[in-house]
Amino acid sequence: MRTMRNGCGGKWSRRRRGSRKGERAHIRAGSGASGSLLPVALLLAAALSACVPALKVREARTALPATYAGTADSTDAADLPWRQFHADPALRALIDSALANNQELNIMAQEIEAAKAEVRARKGEYLPGVGVAVGAGVEKVGAYTRNGAVEEQLEVKEHTAFPEPLSDLIIGARASWELDIWKKLRNAKKAAALRYLGTVEGRNFMVTNLVAEIAGSYYELMALDNQLGILRDNIAIQEDALGIVRLEKQAAKATELAVRRFEAEVLKNRSKLFDIQQRITETENRINFLVGRYPGPVARASGTFAALTADSLPTGVPAQLLERRTDIRRAALELEAAKLDVRSAKAAFYPSLDITAGVGLNAFDPALLLEAPASLLYGVAGDLVAPLVNRNAIKAAYIGASAKQMQAVYGYEQTVLNAYVEVLNRLSDIRNLRRSYALQQQQVQALSSSITISNNLFRSARADYMEVLLTQRDALESRFELVETHKRQLNARVELYRALGGGWK
Repeated sequence: MRTMRNGCGGKWSRRRRGSRKGERAHIRAGSGASGSLLPVALLLAAALSACVPALKVREARTALPATYAGTADSTDAADLPWRQFHADPALRALIDSALANNQELNIMAQEIEAAKAEVRARKGEYLPGVGVAVGAGVEKVGAYTRNGAVEEQLEVKEHTAFPEPLSDLIIGARASWELDIWKKLRNAKKAAALRYLGTVEGRNFMVTNLVAEIAGSYYELMALDNQLGILRDNIAIQEDALGIVRLEKQAAKATELAVRRFEAEVLKNRSKLFDIQQRITETENRINFLVGRYPGPVARASGTFAALTADSLPTGVPAQLLERRTDIRRAALELEAAKLDVRSAKAAFYPSLDITAGVGLNAFDPALLLEAPASLLYGVAGDLVAPLVNRNAIKAAYIGASAKQMQAVYGYEQTVLNAYVEVLNRLSDIRNLRRSYALQQQQVQALSSSITISNNLFRSARADYMEVLLTQRDALESRFELVETHKRQLNARVELYRALGGGWK
């Protein structure tokens, strides 16, 4: 804290930002200081620049393969807005509700507001600060002090008595400004602005994941509904078979063992109904949680599940990921902000130039306070502050900022690599699931026809009950697996759309 008394008129106090006792050397001048101190600042900066630690920094690698393992398209599915990609009206309604009410998105929106406020705060640091001050004081000096002796001599000489006690009234404005010579403050403001944009991209990435998660849960709910219907149909078939076995036992063509085995199979599948119903309830609750509402029924068109397309998507070229993927865009912004942080930290090695000024009215009598220009006071001062000894804190901040920049470089490269691998995995998943689904369809057709054949053979005593049971069990499992594979196809398509960067527009 530095106090200027009435050499400039009145008392004016100012804190010197960034200065520490014993660590920085200052040069001070009065009015007109900024013009005379600037060349000195440049000379000091040239002398101190040799003391800045040399750090190894490299640029991030952004080169990507030309294709996805030989696959490249002229169009990119990520350009499609999610409303066009998801045609189901019920699914669209769920996504719309989630984008408006999802708590995690709302939390992220507040983070964006906080980042925006940080930008405003950083901007204010390199603009002049102006404050208004009103002060009052009273002072009684001792007669046997220096000031008291001076007042007594003046009273004798000038025949004028000083008021006892002496009041001190002041009204004025004061300003302070750190000239951002080395762009330390402006770079900090730009870094904050980039991080603000990064939070916006972070929200877009969250939207992408939310859209994909709701779509995946919606398809899972449709698949469970279809599996529930398949199980009920299979139970009806098994109950018919059980009735036949009971008739065969009455006719002495079957044993009690066959009846019990069929009863056990029917009971086992009935118990599975409750397991599927529980999974349906949990999936509905998960969707409602994502939508931001309390549990309740979820509207869906489960009857259209088997007809939903599971074709692959046009992928464009890998280089488009740099623009389409919001997590890559956020990582790029974080990297640029880290570079600016290094520049700001480096600027702390150089001298800073502070200018302070004040203007106001000062008098010992309220009646005389407005008697300008006699009561007018003003002052201007400039400080040139440069680090001199014990600069470990500045060096540590600079080295730390450089390390964080390298961390941002590796984080960016990791994000790009992860995006490319995700697309490759989803493309491979879609191809393999398509082949598996075609074979499973043939398996279901073969086992569905074998149920009728096994029942006819059992009635004519040409097949035992175990063959009928195993055929029905295999047919049920194959139909379940077919529904599960189709769900995985749809989810793989959704995940490919997300991996390409779609879903946030």
